[in-house]
Formats: sequence, structure tokens, C-alpha cells
Amino acid sequence: MPNQRKILYSRKSACIQPIRLLMEEQTHRVLVAWALDCAERPLTFFEARIPQEFRPREAIVVSRMWAQGEIKMPLARRAILRAHTAAGENGKRDPQAEAAARAIGHACATIHAETHALGLVFYWLTAAVRACAPEEREQREQEELLWLTERLIYWRDHIEEWNAPWTEFLLREEPNREKLLHEKKG
Repeated sequence: MPNQRKILYSRKSACIQPIRLLMEEQTHRVLVAWALDCAERPLTFFEARIPQEFRPREAIVVSRMWAQGEIKMPLARRAILRAHTAAGENGKRDPQAEAAARAIGHACATIHAETHALGLVFYWLTAAVRACAPEEREQREQEELLWLTERLIYWRDHIEEWNAPWTEFLLREEPNREKLLHEKKG
């Protein structure tokens, strides 16, 4: 697969627009809960392909600890970077596994910056559609986007069901954003 693009989606991809717009309306905590929840799907995919590689799983575990205030960012950052290293090291033999590991890395990095949440979408869709026959790709893309969207709506509506404490910086939501979200709902 020489010259194959590593990532098939971007902010400008037409199919991404509905979830991108929905993501922009969410609080940081909602995006973190959603990203860490959704990271399990690419993790299952990755581990089925490269079962001896544990760095992506470690990134999720450590990132959950960071989101809960149990550890500080430098420890989580190292684990997230190791997940990306695992992606690169395995990419030549398995580009789909590489994309899944990068999706995990971006999901975990959403704790640091909300903009990483889109990376989860871009890389997970890339892994998922590349793993199926060309004639099945459009349907798989739609199924994965629907699943991602449903999970985002779930966390938007059930963020209080997050079963752990939040780290202090995630408790400080942008006041204007909170007000805007409440006005849109009401």
C-alpha cells in the first residue's frame, strides 16, 4: 500500500460535519467522557490485530486516572505518546491498527484539549473503513458515525452518570458556554 494516505478524514469531510457541529456544542467533560468511552472500540480492534501490544490500553487506563485527578498530566502525556509510538511502530505492517492506536491517543488527549476529540473520529473511521471491503466502506462509515454520535448524545444527556470524580481543571467549565448550552436546551 505505498502512498496510501494515513488518514482519510479531516474537518472538511462532508460526512463529519454533523458530529463535528454536535461536538462543538459540548462541554469539555462531555467530550472527555465520550472520548474515553469510545476509545474502547478502537482498542478492541487494535488488540485483535496486535494482541501483544499494551501501550494503547495503558494510555486509556492512565488517562482515566488523569481525568479523575489521580495523576498529573506529565504521566498521562507519556502514556499517550507511547500509544502513538506503538501506532507508528506497527503502522508499516498494519495501517488499520496504526489508525486505531492513533484514535486511542487522540481520545486520551481530549482531556488536555477538546480539539483532540476530532482526531478520535478521523482515525477511528480510517481504521474501520480500511478494514472492510471497498463496497462495504460507505455503510461502515455511516454505522460508525451513527455509533459515535449516539454515544456523544448519551454523554451529553447523562454526564452526571460518570462514575468517578473529575480532576479540578475539568470542573471549571466555561461559564458562557454553560449558559449557551442551557439556553439552547430550553
